[in-house]
Amino acid sequence: MHNFNAGPSILPPSVKEEAGRAVLNFRETGLSILEIGHRTELFESVMEEARALVKELMNLSNDFEVLFLHGGATTQFMQVPMNLLNPAETAAYTDTGVWGKKAYQEAKDYGNVDVVCSSAEANYTYLPKEFEIDPTSKYVHITSNNTIFGTQWQDFEKFYRSGVPIVADMSSDIFSRQLDFNRFSLIYAGAQKNMGAAGVNLVVLRKNMVDQVTRKIPTILNYKNHIENGSMLNTPPVFAIYVAMLTLRWIRDSGGIAAMETQNNAKAKLLYDTIDALPVFKPTVAKEDRSKMNVCFVMENAAWEKEFLDICQGANIYGIKGHRSVGGFRASLYNALPFSSVVYLTELMKDFASKKQ
Repeated sequence: MHNFNAGPSILPPSVKEEAGRAVLNFRETGLSILEIGHRTELFESVMEEARALVKELMNLSNDFEVLFLHGGATTQFMQVPMNLLNPAETAAYTDTGVWGKKAYQEAKDYGNVDVVCSSAEANYTYLPKEFEIDPTSKYVHITSNNTIFGTQWQDFEKFYRSGVPIVADMSSDIFSRQLDFNRFSLIYAGAQKNMGAAGVNLVVLRKNMVDQVTRKIPTILNYKNHIENGSMLNTPPVFAIYVAMLTLRWIRDSGGIAAMETQNNAKAKLLYDTIDALPVFKPTVAKEDRSKMNVCFVMENAAWEKEFLDICQGANIYGIKGHRSVGGFRASLYNALPFSSVVYLTELMKDFASKKQ
């Protein structure tokens, strides 16, 4: 199978193999990873390694805390403003896709929201360039990569220069490219795209981002409580954290984020070059904003789309159908997807195009 699914997505073979062994016999204990106590030394070592790997891979300073929390990134649409935004304060939000829109809609329940830019009028096919961020904003929220529409912020200088704390939803491009992560104040990401299995949510935040509000925060939703309890305020999603730890270890052992970026750039270039060279296929996103994680495209003749999907299915290509909001096709090129799968897809595209031209 060639797995281009947008999420839950492809995992490295070695991670699946080791996780499978752990389900049957975790570290030769005779116990399954699914049945060990979360407050035992067995699992505490997993949690400690997972958090340490995040800090190592992202080169984080001691100013940051790393949390593994329940729920997907969608939980953070509510948890971020609940912890950071007082009712009379204003947060800036960028509306560049479905998830950015949902994030600012949730934030309105906790304070004032300034939507500083939006590309909704063009069905999110580009990223806005001309906008200003009020320097008095409590924070500015961005979605670094838009899984559904296939756009990705390539330049963060405007956000850096604003001087406003940056909150970034990096669910679909976390650990895929080198960034100065220390310039962000809070980063969150669901694990099921580049970091592991569904069911756990990574939150990286500056220590000074806690105790930001006067409201009473429910115990389980307060970042401070999770920091004080080492992400084990209550029973954590043990298996999902274990798979994340294995995936993070695989990234490190494969050369780290720098190696991931080199491979991801090569995969994206091959696929975009193929799309651009074949009139049968059409990209849907402004060239300068193209995502290197989620490549979206359509057919010149929409009537051919089902035929191509059927061919892909018969060729063991999985997850290539585009999101219902966009249609067409979406090839997700996450870290674990081998370059050979992109070669395989592009050869199939060339063969299809040769029969239609």
